[in-house]
Amino acid sequence: MPQKNKAGNGYQRFAESLKSGNIDKFYIFHGEERYLLEHSLSQIRQKLCTSGLDSFNYKRFGGKGFSVSELDDAINTLPAFAERSLIEIDDYDIFTSDDRQRLAEIFGDLPDYICLVIIFDAVAYKPDGRQKLNAEILKHSEVVEFTVQDQDKLVKWIRRHFADAGKNISVGDSEYLAFITGGYMTTLHSEIEKVAAYSKGDAVTREDIDAVVEPVLDTVAYKLADALARREFALAIRILDELFQMREAPHKLMFSISLKLRQLLAARVCIESSLDKSALMDMCGIRHEFQARTLLDTARRMTLSNCRKAVLHSSETAYELNSSPDPEARMVELILKLAHSKS
Repeated sequence: MPQKNKAGNGYQRFAESLKSGNIDKFYIFHGEERYLLEHSLSQIRQKLCTSGLDSFNYKRFGGKGFSVSELDDAINTLPAFAERSLIEIDDYDIFTSDDRQRLAEIFGDLPDYICLVIIFDAVAYKPDGRQKLNAEILKHSEVVEFTVQDQDKLVKWIRRHFADAGKNISVGDSEYLAFITGGYMTTLHSEIEKVAAYSKGDAVTREDIDAVVEPVLDTVAYKLADALARREFALAIRILDELFQMREAPHKLMFSISLKLRQLLAARVCIESSLDKSALMDMCGIRHEFQARTLLDTARRMTLSNCRKAVLHSSETAYELNSSPDPEARMVELILKLAHSKS
């Protein structure tokens, strides 16, 4: 069988093949965009499991208690009244398995009537291609990584789903919705349904979004950083209270706050160096242009000196949390300290 795995992120290639009806023998699915992964699995099932005898032609194995002999039996069972059988394996680490030699042999000799999909979710996808058996396994697979979509695709997807619900939404409000939900389609799908049901008019407004969508931690931390940049410290205290209401661990809250302040410093450095949002995205690992644009807009309200002081103060607070009996009080003190910080 020819080598299948090319670059390790074959979603676009896979999506085009699936659309044209070309389904391969062996896929490895992984990545953080679970919505796309599940949607792709659903499409494969719809295309292959159409005989009404799905119990014969569709097998799904969980990683716990998984048996290679059961897999071998399923592969060697001819499909009933269908051209192909679909086999899915959830969260079984084929790269550390004691049965890798046998698995490599099985994967290298899959019959044409089989489509095998191994899904990594709770188990991390961490192949070591330097190991001979792992390289052999990868050689026979089509590895598809489901990543968070880029800005243009995500905005079009959001607007299309609102249109399906009979609603219009602007590009700007689509970007805002993606920003406050973290940009994951899984979350966005349910939030779009909520906003569409809540909205009274044909057009979805920013007010509709704010009324029913619960922002993710990262977004609230950004709002806090923005309030600090505007020197609106009473607002910053109220936003900090919103963070406390999320019932997250204090160290997790402090990490998110510190991250946003470091990103603001990076944005200010980009401004000082006449660098654009692409440089900021590369520097901070930011996925979407509207996130970088928002950070740059906020950083323009701060001096480089204040950005540095904010990062230093937040680092000190994060360290103090390790021994503080009242971590929430330490975070309030951070806001007060920043309020009295001069340029």
